[in-house]
Amino acid sequence: MNARLGIIDLGTNTFHLLITDKTNDSATTVFHESRPARIGLGGISKRIITPEARDRALAVLEYFREKLDFFGVKQEHTFAFGTSAIRNADNQADFCSEILTKTGISIHVIDGNREAEYIYKGVRYGAALRNDPCLIMDIGGGSVEFIIGNENQIFWKQSFEIGGQRLMEKFMRNDPMSQSDRKNLYNYFEENLIPLANAVHQYAPVKLVGSSGTFDTLVDIDYQYRTNSRPPKNETDFTLPLAEFYRIYTAILSGNHQERMLIPGMIELRVDMIVVAVCLVDYVLKNYGINKIQVSSYALKEGVLAELLNI
Repeated sequence: MNARLGIIDLGTNTFHLLITDKTNDSATTVFHESRPARIGLGGISKRIITPEARDRALAVLEYFREKLDFFGVKQEHTFAFGTSAIRNADNQADFCSEILTKTGISIHVIDGNREAEYIYKGVRYGAALRNDPCLIMDIGGGSVEFIIGNENQIFWKQSFEIGGQRLMEKFMRNDPMSQSDRKNLYNYFEENLIPLANAVHQYAPVKLVGSSGTFDTLVDIDYQYRTNSRPPKNETDFTLPLAEFYRIYTAILSGNHQERMLIPGMIELRVDMIVVAVCLVDYVLKNYGINKIQVSSYALKEGVLAELLNI
């Protein structure tokens, strides 16, 4: 099938649109944009998408609809995926039906398992995983996916509903985060990530491979610090030195909202959630004895593309 495809990832924090031309088993990007929708804000802990969150989602998806029409993407070649905030919302059906009525975009809500598979395919498409087992980690606003695999296969995968928005609402009562809240957060990881600890023990991954929001921002901050420029647009596979991660980690945890905004490479959308996210990265590195970080700028939407390309 040679076609123009539109892939939409409706994340808890950010919505992403990728439009590509597919020819046989390769694809050329025509358009790509990410916009904040923050559909988890105010309702994620109550299992609802609030009216304000729905309005934000609609505004972004109406804009995406314009782009899909402008680039001539057919209805049957448009694929939209709802993740954690949507799959856990009690008003999921109403939300999806209103989006369909007002934008013509049909949302396919996927479970955490499927989300982890797509993330693995996207990460593998964007980064050289090679033969040793890697621990792939995607920190979303609603859920965090962990996958242990190499370039050939997945050994283990699980989605945990401990995304950045949820962790912020539970643990970030002060800014900067207090010592005692941080301790409670790490205890929470300890209690909730037991299946991950067992899998790491069994498969002994040699490196952490991060994808999505937090890791993209960490790469941006690293590049600004070391080269005073943004990462090359055509690169999708990055190394984040451990010492550089800890330099950023220290800067993030020691400052408040305003001070974090002054870190070159930081963005408004990520400035608060990145606090709990880097704590999770630190927990994983230290607890599982991992000292290498690789970052793939490809994630779920590119995984959907990889599946459509059969690669």
